Amino acid sequence: MTNSSTNISPPKSLTLLGSTGSIGQNTLNLVRDSPEKFEVIALTGNKNVKLLIEQAREFLPKLVVVADAALYSELKRGLSGADIQVGCGLAALNDAAELNSDIVIAGIVGIAGLTPTLTAIKQGGIVALANKECLVCAGQLFIDEIVKSGATLIPVDSEHNAIFQVFDFEKANSVESLTLTASGGPFLNMSLSEMAAATPMQAKSHPNWKMGAKISVDSATMMNKGLELIEAYYLFPVEEEQINIVIHPQSVIHSLVNYKDGSVLAQLGTPDMRTPISYALAWPERMETNTSKLDLAKVGNLSFQTPDHRRFPAINISRNCLKGGAVPPIILNAANEIAVDAFLKNRIRFLDIVRIVEEVLAKIHFGNLNSIEDIYSCDIEAREKSLEILSGL
Repeated sequence: MTNSSTNISPPKSLTLLGSTGSIGQNTLNLVRDSPEKFEVIALTGNKNVKLLIEQAREFLPKLVVVADAALYSELKRGLSGADIQVGCGLAALNDAAELNSDIVIAGIVGIAGLTPTLTAIKQGGIVALANKECLVCAGQLFIDEIVKSGATLIPVDSEHNAIFQVFDFEKANSVESLTLTASGGPFLNMSLSEMAAATPMQAKSHPNWKMGAKISVDSATMMNKGLELIEAYYLFPVEEEQINIVIHPQSVIHSLVNYKDGSVLAQLGTPDMRTPISYALAWPERMETNTSKLDLAKVGNLSFQTPDHRRFPAINISRNCLKGGAVPPIILNAANEIAVDAFLKNRIRFLDIVRIVEEVLAKIHFGNLNSIEDIYSCDIEAREKSLEILSGL
């Protein structure tokens, strides 16, 4: 008679870079539902130190890091008496990324996640990538390091995760094209005049997904789809012209792979980030989740349309940046981050976001990129130019 206890797999160790953001909170919800499957060994956050402390006291990791050094004392006080190492700043974030972990969830938002995620990749394990900016700003650098280290990169973005699930990597030459789906965001059916008057609250009110403020605004401008196009180029062995985008307001089909024989494979599901996160956590297996299951009869109809590039120019701007080499995507990302932040603070209007991005792209001519330091220098220059333009408004 076989002892069933011998068939129980040990828990996977998990490092969560960006535990206080939406990706991090959804990840911990899944861990909370399956505590026997995972052991959290490191948590990092940026400014929400109160939530970071709560998470640390619940999951008891070995290391907790707050990126903002000014909050280190508060973190240390909040975890006083707990057998948890605490740290702050970039060096400590890299320490967390270097821990011997089965899975690293890279969920730090923006270019701030670049170095810690690259550090995690260099360890040669499984890195679940939920940070667009890493591949947008340093795509080739990341891919080269993945090949060198032998790391496995699993995309967490719902669109790229969907493609990852149905892409035949062993027969990549059988793929004709990829189709990224886009909900169209909250302003899909608005006129340009209505979009011009849109408020940050309206832009953050996504019809399908629960996301952070910045990515919600990116969805409203459809800049998120442009960034995802660049990301897809580095994630999958296809050319830029093989990546298509279609509007799908229901967010049921998360993306598709079109094969040369006419077959189209798609991944479907309810719009819930816990599904792609769970796939990354359990890969190469699957795990049970408490997400709502897809009921196609209840959904009723699925609709599709071509993006209106007049009202949503960010897609074509991003495509042109990808065609322009390694530098333009860095400028695109940096200018967009600054412009979105200004919009959220009511300093500019909604349509100004993409206009500022275009202006910055036209004014910066950075040299060759030979290192990660060059990437940061280009990013800084683009941010400074963006702020200069903002100050003149």
